[in-house]
Amino acid sequence: MQAHRFTALGGIIVSLLVLSRAAELGTRATAPIVVELWPGDAPEESGNVGAERTRLSPKLDRKQVEVTEQTRLITDVTKPTLTVYRPAEEKETGTAMLICPGGGYWDLYWQLEGEEVAAWLNSIGVTGILLKYRVPRRPDEPKGEPARRPLQDAQRAVSLARSKSDDWGLKQQRIGIVGFSAGGHLAIATATRFEKRTYEPRDGIDTISCRPDFAIAVYPGYLKSKDKDELAPGLNVPPGTPPVFLAHGGEDLISPPEHSVLMYLALRRAGVPAELHVYAGAAHDFGVRASGQPCSTWTAACVAWMRHQGFLP
Repeated sequence: MQAHRFTALGGIIVSLLVLSRAAELGTRATAPIVVELWPGDAPEESGNVGAERTRLSPKLDRKQVEVTEQTRLITDVTKPTLTVYRPAEEKETGTAMLICPGGGYWDLYWQLEGEEVAAWLNSIGVTGILLKYRVPRRPDEPKGEPARRPLQDAQRAVSLARSKSDDWGLKQQRIGIVGFSAGGHLAIATATRFEKRTYEPRDGIDTISCRPDFAIAVYPGYLKSKDKDELAPGLNVPPGTPPVFLAHGGEDLISPPEHSVLMYLALRRAGVPAELHVYAGAAHDFGVRASGQPCSTWTAACVAWMRHQGFLP
């Protein structure tokens, strides 16, 4: 019961912070839009993981993560959704990013790597589209490997966002994807697996391109082979891969920086525009929070990169 009280309090605090930030920027008359991702059940979904629930993240020390306080997680997701946060009208640029929170494909770090990211994106005039993808990994998705179903959700999400571009004030060629930790892997997988869908098409939305226009991966995992200095099996960089921005902590024990370094090298060899930032002394899970640490400056570097690539005016 006490954990539920703390969870509720955390949600109230985050909501107040987001509302405060919105008040500074100017607000819209409507609340964020929530859209179901699939017509009917999602592909390969048995729905037998229990009711969706919220809990607090585990307590970790400074050697493991940059944000040591507990934050709100979501798990047991069987009904994927998009939550659309649009910026103030006077700041709107037409650029959008799908947001993929991390959590090892077990949970979604909804507060730190979801809602807070949407608020940051809104502050720079970008629509944040928060993807609630399926977790935890199912019994046929082995521990230690990327889960299969989240990529189905992410591919569908890109196509759905593009189909709603007129309704949501988006420019169809400025729809990117940003992910953190396991969500960083999901962002990279979506950016490199656009040639073929990983599910049987359902409707007209699935005829629309699922290739994001750019990808941002922050302390991603699952990119490096377990015992070799090369990309993990199943990962490659095909022609047409969009530009990629990578940020990582140099002392990340959960997902070592080699994951981003090897991906950067693969992108460079393939001729894909890419930028890599590795921050000395930084651990995992820094999200977009401002701090006295150099890793918190990655957001400013990312904005400069987006402008240079033509994704922000």
